[in-house]
Amino acid sequence: MTVSAWVWAATLAGVGGMLLIDLAIVGRRPHEPSMRESAVWVSAYVLLALLFGLFVLSMWGRDAGGAFYAGWLTEYSLSADNLIVFVIIIGRFRVPREQQQRVLMVGIVLALVLRGAFIAAGAAAISRFSWVFYIFSLFLVYTAVKMATQGEPDGDGFRENPLVRWSRRLIGPSVVVLIAIGTTDLIFALDSIPAVFGLTAEPYLVFTANVFALMGLRQLYFLVGGLLDRLVYLSLGLAVVLGFIGVKLFLEALADNSLPFVNGGDPVRWAPHIGIPPSLGVIIGTLTVTTVASLVKSRRDARPSR
Repeated sequence: MTVSAWVWAATLAGVGGMLLIDLAIVGRRPHEPSMRESAVWVSAYVLLALLFGLFVLSMWGRDAGGAFYAGWLTEYSLSADNLIVFVIIIGRFRVPREQQQRVLMVGIVLALVLRGAFIAAGAAAISRFSWVFYIFSLFLVYTAVKMATQGEPDGDGFRENPLVRWSRRLIGPSVVVLIAIGTTDLIFALDSIPAVFGLTAEPYLVFTANVFALMGLRQLYFLVGGLLDRLVYLSLGLAVVLGFIGVKLFLEALADNSLPFVNGGDPVRWAPHIGIPPSLGVIIGTLTVTTVASLVKSRRDARPSR
């Protein structure tokens, strides 16, 4: 897959345009968006992601289009973790409801910049050292086990990172909230970005999957903030997805092996290749089952006992 400079330039210009429109809307009239307004914006961003996937498919073929959709869906589902932590951060700093849109928007812009740098560094490392895939795969499996056993973060378990604690002492609360959101998102990106690299090593697809997952996250915060508490099996489903991608990435690392202490430095020929269509099927199937099971359990728990 070859991505020309003009495609990169057009993509970055489009992302910048969407951000400017969002910032202009938020800056002009700070308010707490209604459910209807949030639903319209979330639907619009989902539609844009689906249309962009068709563009990728038409330009670079079915595998590239499938990789984008799988990466975007993985990132979008993992962004639920971001939302939970955003709720905690905004609650801790008592950000007024009418100002939350602005704080989230600027925080997401900061997160996009940090993720872009992280993706560039990861792509450079992968292009020079293929064994990085082993590290990514083991980290994903470790994260999956940790997520399955410890579940989602909560207010009691949340800890401020050192940069936020340092910022508290030097600058105002609003800036601290932005730093908290941006840097905390980057911490979550330590597992989500390797997960997308496990689906495709193409930096353009990894970057755009992250962009479309983060764009609209502000509106999603207001739309499903209360619903997140009902997705009781979400952490288990995300653990399955991360674990699956980690295993897939490890098998691909074996197939391209160059480490001298693994199979004498030769590729492992028996390592099976898991393509994009089955990967997409596992991701969609797992998230669907997780969501349905969570809502069924929440509904049962809400019924009054007789």
